[in-house]
Amino acid sequence: MAKKKTTSRPTTDRGGTSAPARRDTDAQTIGRLETLGAAVARAGLSGADPQLDVPARTLANTEWDRKKRTLRMGGATQRRELFNLNQSKRFMQTVLVASGVRDLVEAGKTLSLRGMYYKCLHTIAGTKEKTLEDQADSDNALEDLEVTLGSLREELHVFAKKKGTMVGNITVIDNGDEIDCRRMGTGGYGIPSICEPGVVRFGKCDAKFVLHVEKDTVWQRFNEDRFWEKHNCILAEGGGQPPRGVRRLLQRLNQELGLPIYCLLDCDPWGHYIFSVIKQGSINLAFESERMAIPDAKFIGIRAKDYRECELTDDVQIALNDRDIARAKQIAEYPWFASHRGWQGEIRRMLDNGFKMEVESLITKDISYVTEVYVPQRLRAKDFLE
Repeated sequence: MAKKKTTSRPTTDRGGTSAPARRDTDAQTIGRLETLGAAVARAGLSGADPQLDVPARTLANTEWDRKKRTLRMGGATQRRELFNLNQSKRFMQTVLVASGVRDLVEAGKTLSLRGMYYKCLHTIAGTKEKTLEDQADSDNALEDLEVTLGSLREELHVFAKKKGTMVGNITVIDNGDEIDCRRMGTGGYGIPSICEPGVVRFGKCDAKFVLHVEKDTVWQRFNEDRFWEKHNCILAEGGGQPPRGVRRLLQRLNQELGLPIYCLLDCDPWGHYIFSVIKQGSINLAFESERMAIPDAKFIGIRAKDYRECELTDDVQIALNDRDIARAKQIAEYPWFASHRGWQGEIRRMLDNGFKMEVESLITKDISYVTEVYVPQRLRAKDFLE
């Protein structure tokens, strides 16, 4: 059984969060925002061109840290200047969102991504020009602000739509409320967007590992079959590519409680990419990998070899299209896959098969084949890809 590290219980506010820790983080965030604002103001008052140097969120500026086995952001930046007509709008949107974030942090409140869009949306006085065309503008400005400040979105008090579910042998304290994930019925515990220790803490945990599945449809089968109870684990899903809250919670379960993370994903380039993001981090937001990536995560299936080993029929085959093939070849060239014989073999076998498969295809064997046979056998044999 994984042992939980014991620490003294922090002082909490009425919401149950760690008040001193949260205040310290908020103070640091406000300090960074004020430093950014002061630099822009000084430039404007001196007659210089106000500008921001924003770290580039591109593949070219992403580095593979072989020692840590995670992605990290490089040092390249993109300069945004107020007096450059091609950049002024993006510059002003970033400053506008920064002002909105400061209001949030000072008030001790949070907003959704959609809420932040509306908070910053207005028509510029004396014009018919709106500050934002759509939510993509505020979302992009927020990501620019994250990398410029070196603060995660969660520290800026902004959250995304909740997506992800968990059930199993663990108790969590969410905003002061104790939630027994062993007693969540058919719905499960909805994993929040913000899963930092100041919001979500871990109570009693008897689980030996975490099984993360790709989709809610698969999660429902495992939950209905009480897989988590029979195999003493935690069962999680992320609605496809897991959002940041789910990835952060999985990483904390791994690092703080020492629980192995097994991923049951589709046999296609998108399932492979989801595993890559869980394990190594996101290319688009490589700066967050330290608090999101799980280098020891394991891919338990479904695998290209399963078509024959599980004696599946032609009915489960979904032909690879040109986009699938191109994506698979691209993923095979990722540095963390390029030097991995197991992954090179897996992707090659899928391409040789000429088709992809979903986890749900195992239902053709038996409704509960995946929970009663497939995953238990893989766990016993330690048959997985790292």
